[in-house]
Amino acid sequence: MTVNRTALVLGATGGIGGSIASALLRQGWRVRGMARTPPQPGANVPGHVEWIRGDAMRRDDVVQAAQGVSVIVHAVNPPGYRNWEQLVLPMIDNTIAAARAAGQARIVLPGTIYNYDPAVTPLVAAESPQTATSRKGRIRVAMEQRLEEAAGDVPSLILRAGDFFGPGARSSWFSDAMVSSGRPLRRIINPARGAGHSWAYLPDLARAFARVLEEPARLGPFERLQFAGHCDVDGAQMVAAIRQAAGRQLRVYPFPWWMMQMAAPFGGFPREAAEIAPYWRHPLRLDNAGLVALIGPEPHTPLQDAVQAALLDLDRVEGTGDRLARIPAR
Repeated sequence: MTVNRTALVLGATGGIGGSIASALLRQGWRVRGMARTPPQPGANVPGHVEWIRGDAMRRDDVVQAAQGVSVIVHAVNPPGYRNWEQLVLPMIDNTIAAARAAGQARIVLPGTIYNYDPAVTPLVAAESPQTATSRKGRIRVAMEQRLEEAAGDVPSLILRAGDFFGPGARSSWFSDAMVSSGRPLRRIINPARGAGHSWAYLPDLARAFARVLEEPARLGPFERLQFAGHCDVDGAQMVAAIRQAAGRQLRVYPFPWWMMQMAAPFGGFPREAAEIAPYWRHPLRLDNAGLVALIGPEPHTPLQDAVQAALLDLDRVEGTGDRLARIPAR
């Protein structure tokens, strides 16, 4: 019997989508990517992806792109993250329709911690109640509910992780807040001073997705798993790793949460930041027992190596591509 190993990645030009596409290609999958403007040859995107022109907000485009695939990775967001409330749920509905039309293709969704209230859920497991307090968190809960409701004829997999960092994670709290002072690094802005935080090194997370998809017979119709990643128990471990990678005792400043709260009524980034402030005040860990039972130990690059690779990718420290290539994949 021939196994269908063709995947459509929606969002393959982005951080998590591109990383999953690369991991699947390394595992021997055939990967399609759909984009409104397919990247030109030589662009900073995974090689050997078969690009299709289309828009994830147009159902016919997604259905057409998904013909003949067994997996659809839904790693796409509205353009510029604008109109989130109006567009995100119709987009997942389009993906569900495309998976159904393709003959029960499995939908793969990178999950977030924002489905949970960190003040009452210090450890997230598959059965943890989803009590989101932010607007985007409630939308993420609704996305997962749609997948669960469709599981009778459209299987799905959600793999949840903490905040992304590492090669490919170009828009993240790590890149845009902690180490945003340019090259050479002059300071560290720490959003998590005194509190723990969960991080996901993007190449490790992508490998975990690819390994789970190697076990289709062991997956249920609706599978919800957690990726533990790196848990910085007191907010100081990430700072120490950045300092070591930079080779200097960089000064550490707190993130201006008070300013975000004051400016939140005006909307924009301050409002978004104020809504997720609790995730930096309360430690939240992810229980990866289900993932480990499925694939064995999760891919895990040591924190220092992961931070070094992330800073090199962002051009925040001296180094070369050769140094990045030598950082081991665990």
